[in-house]
Amino acid sequence: MRKDRLDAFGGAALFGIALLLAFNQIIVKWVNEGLQPVFFAGLRSVLAVGFVWAWLHWRGRPPRLTRSDLGPGLLIGTVFALEFLCLFLALDLTAVSRASVIFYSMPVWFAIMAHFVLPGERITPMRAAGLALAFAGTAWAILSRDPNAAQGSLAGDLLALGGAFGWAATALVARASRLRHAGAEMQLFWMVLVSGPILLLAAPFFGPLVRDLQPEHVAGLIFQSSLVVAGGFIGWLWLLSVYPAATVASFSFLTPILAILLGAVFFDESVTAQVMGSAALVALGIVLINRRPRVAKESPDAGDVGR
Repeated sequence: MRKDRLDAFGGAALFGIALLLAFNQIIVKWVNEGLQPVFFAGLRSVLAVGFVWAWLHWRGRPPRLTRSDLGPGLLIGTVFALEFLCLFLALDLTAVSRASVIFYSMPVWFAIMAHFVLPGERITPMRAAGLALAFAGTAWAILSRDPNAAQGSLAGDLLALGGAFGWAATALVARASRLRHAGAEMQLFWMVLVSGPILLLAAPFFGPLVRDLQPEHVAGLIFQSSLVVAGGFIGWLWLLSVYPAATVASFSFLTPILAILLGAVFFDESVTAQVMGSAALVALGIVLINRRPRVAKESPDAGDVGR
C-alpha cells in the first residue's frame, strides 16, 4: 500500500538499510585483506547473479533477456563494473570514512547529468544550493589531508570520486534507456550479469588475485553477494514503492555518517573535524537535492527515483 508520509516502520527500515550499506564499506575493506579488490568485486557480482535470479523466480517474474534490452543492458553492466572497480580499489587505499563521504556525493553528479538528459530534472535554485553544499563537502574531504593519518591517499580519494561518477552514470542509464521499462530488479540483474565477467577479466591487471584468504573473508564475500547486493537493493526498492521517493532518497545522507562511526570502531580511523564537516555538507546537500515541490512529488515520475 502506497503511503504519503514516512511512518515508524518505514523510518526504522530506512535506518536499517542505511546501516547495512555503511557496514558494507567495512566488509569491503576487510575482505580486501584476503582477496584482491577487483577480483573480489567480480566474484561478488557473479554470486549475486544467482541470488537475484532466485529472488525473481520466487516473485514469479523470472529474468527475461531480450534482444532489444541487450545494448542498454551491456552499457549499464559495464558502467556498474567501472563503478565498483573504483570503489573497491578506493577502499583498499583510503579510509572508509573518506571513501564513503566522497562516494555518497553521487546525487551531485547525477543531478548535473540529469539536468541535460532527463526531462523534469532541471536544476532549481534549491537544488543548486544543495549541489553547491555537497560539492563543497566533497572537495573538502579530498583536499583536507592529515599527514599523520595511517590510512588515506589522494589516489584512493579520487577513485572513490570515480565510483560516485560511475554510480551516477548507472542511474542515468537506468532512467534514460529502454531499461526503465524493465524494472529495477531486471536492471540489477543486468548489472551483476555483465559486470561479473568484466571485473574477473580485468582483475589480473591489478596484482595477485588472492592475498591472505581466510574463511571469514569467504563469509564476507557471501554476505556481500546476498544481503548487500540482493537484499539491500531490493529492500530499498520496496521502500521506494511504498513511501515518497524524495523522503527515501534523502535518507542516503545517513550512510556516510554511519560509515565514519563504523570506520572508527572497526579500523580505529580518526573522526576529524574535517571529515565530519565534509560529511555534514554532503548530507545537507543531498537533502536539498532530493527535495521536490508537492506537485512534483505527486507526479508519476517521482516514483521513478532509483527504479
